[in-house]
Parts: sequence; structure tokens; C-alpha cells
Amino acid sequence: MEIILRGDKIVVTDAIKEYVTTKFERLDKYFENPEEIKAMVNVKVNNLSQIIEVTIPTKKFTLRAEEGHNDLYAAIDLVIDKLERQIRKNKTRLKNKLQDTTLDFNLNFVVEKEEENENKIVKRKNIEMKPMDEEEAILQAELIDHDFFVFKNVDEDCISVLYKRKDGKYGIINVN
Repeated sequence: MEIILRGDKIVVTDAIKEYVTTKFERLDKYFENPEEIKAMVNVKVNNLSQIIEVTIPTKKFTLRAEEGHNDLYAAIDLVIDKLERQIRKNKTRLKNKLQDTTLDFNLNFVVEKEEENENKIVKRKNIEMKPMDEEEAILQAELIDHDFFVFKNVDEDCISVLYKRKDGKYGIINVN
């Protein structure tokens, strides 16, 4: 796997490059032709936290993971574990979806049964959407202590999804 490593507010040393390369070799077993895969790795510092973002685009989909930790090497370990979990968890879905097309993945690895059934819908809700502005939607989301809130946006005359970002601020997705 080719690794494109970039540092944001941090100098990427040879030791960091070597550690990242060694750890990313664990992912090679999941790809048919790992030498054709490029992983974009961004290492950045945010206050005391070392954050590593990884994006691995393939022909049919993109893997992405982000982890932060006080120790950069621990953050690298966490992000590799997260990517492996994503691949293993979605093995069956990938196999079914991409059965007749060219795969970038080698799907001949064993997955425990519990991981395959994690993404089942366990609850369904019907909601009545009250027209409101974005400030009221933020208040409602905070009152019910959810990370997201769906509402009819009167300012933009559409359905909107308000969501809480990792940095604690809010984002909005408008559905037209």
C-alpha cells in the first residue's frame, strides 16, 4: 500500500513514517492488490491531542477513520484498529454488493458471527416535524440530548438534519 503522509502543525519524522508504514502493512491482507491502493494519512496536533486522519479511496468506495490521543503512536494504533473493524464488519455487505464487479478487497478472511449482525435496524421512529428555525432546533437537540435532530427548516424551506460535530459545534444537512 502506498502511503501519502502529511503533517499539519507537526513535522513528520522518519520514525513516524516508519511506524505508520509498519502499521499499515497489517491492512495489506484485506486488499487484492495492495500495491495499487493509496492511503492518505494526515497527522495533526490540536492542543494536547495528536490526531491522525486516514482516507483510503478504492474503485467502489472509500474507507475513512480518524482518531486522536495524547500519544501519536497510540493514535496510529487506534486508527488501524478502527479501519480493520470497518473492513471486517462490512465484509458480508461488501461481498454481496460487489459480487459481480471487480473487487479491491480480498474477502477470504474469517469474521466472527457477532460482527456481521451489528448493523441491523433495532428501532424505527415516526416523527412529526414542527417548522422551526435553526436556533430552536439546536435547543431541541440539546433538550433531548441527541447528537442529531431532524426538523422542517423555516429559514430555508426544506427538511434539515442538525448534527453535533466532534469539536462540539453544529452542522446542518439540508434535504431539498
